[in-house]
Amino acid sequence: MAFLNTRKYPAFVQHLISISGILVVAAVCFAAADVLSYQTVSLLLLFSVSILAMLFDIWPVVLASVLSAFIWNFFFIPPIFTFHIGTTTDWLMFLLYFLIALVNAVLSYKIRIEEAHSRAKEDKARQIMLYNTLLNSLSHELRTPLATLIGAIDTLKESQAKLSIEQQHALFEQIDIASLRLNRQVENLLNMSRFESGVIRLNPDWCDIHDLIHQVIAQQAPTDRARIECQADESLPLIRFDRGFIEQVLLNLIHNALQYTPANSPVYMEVKYDKGHCLFRVSDRGKGIPEAHRKLVFDKFYRLPNSPAGGSGLGLSIVKAYVEAHQGHIEIEDNSFGGATFLVKIPAESSFMNQIKHE
Repeated sequence: MAFLNTRKYPAFVQHLISISGILVVAAVCFAAADVLSYQTVSLLLLFSVSILAMLFDIWPVVLASVLSAFIWNFFFIPPIFTFHIGTTTDWLMFLLYFLIALVNAVLSYKIRIEEAHSRAKEDKARQIMLYNTLLNSLSHELRTPLATLIGAIDTLKESQAKLSIEQQHALFEQIDIASLRLNRQVENLLNMSRFESGVIRLNPDWCDIHDLIHQVIAQQAPTDRARIECQADESLPLIRFDRGFIEQVLLNLIHNALQYTPANSPVYMEVKYDKGHCLFRVSDRGKGIPEAHRKLVFDKFYRLPNSPAGGSGLGLSIVKAYVEAHQGHIEIEDNSFGGATFLVKIPAESSFMNQIKHE
């Protein structure tokens, strides 16, 4: 019943529904009075109070409990249509009914409060565990590129005159790779803070897909750029979406594919526009993703068993959030060469250059 969120209703609405519920049950029982004893009616009314206690706050349920007791007395306990109770047994039954109804309301309320406290504690413990996971991961993910940057810069400062051109180029390449890795982690942390605040605002504008792809590839490490094989239709129109978000989607998908593809093996990217949707496919030559893990990989901090070292488990969760912010969806497919393919499908407006000039 929790999915109804009935306890979020205004107090007036809760009282109105509670009273109406008791009146409806009482009316049905009164219509069937020939086949229902007044003892049976008491059980039905108590059951109704129990249902209301599961749905609403304590005061509407207390009101329903008291109302049901007096309705039961007036309409069902002989002599009917009076508040007079003829026998000691009926008096005892009425008092027990009244007490049971009130206790039921109070206990149900207290149980819900304890459940809410328990859930809050579990959520807090889960958040602490998730952030501990993040911090443990970042202690490696941030320290490693920082150590590389510091080491390479110190070497250049102290021994540049003694280094050959090839050695200097190798150090500059290390600095480049470490800087990109550090920037990617900072971007993911900033993006995660957006999700935690619950605010993702799209800023859609016209975008040249070819320019976007070239920019995404240029942001990869030099050794990785040559591994990316992109197939995009030369006649792709301009697409209207949030360029920054889609750029981050592609960056994270390509980085993920490069992580799971053996060294010197290519990563494939395909871009199409079809029937009002922009389609991106990013395929790797890794071991693939088992069916049981395909939904879990989009959870925050989740990493596949035996994943390569590095990574905070944020990349794919960010991808999913940005795709869904565009009302799109992402799915995982097997590909013909043994790895996994991430298919992103985003509904987007399109326009060719001559149409844009007329706007």
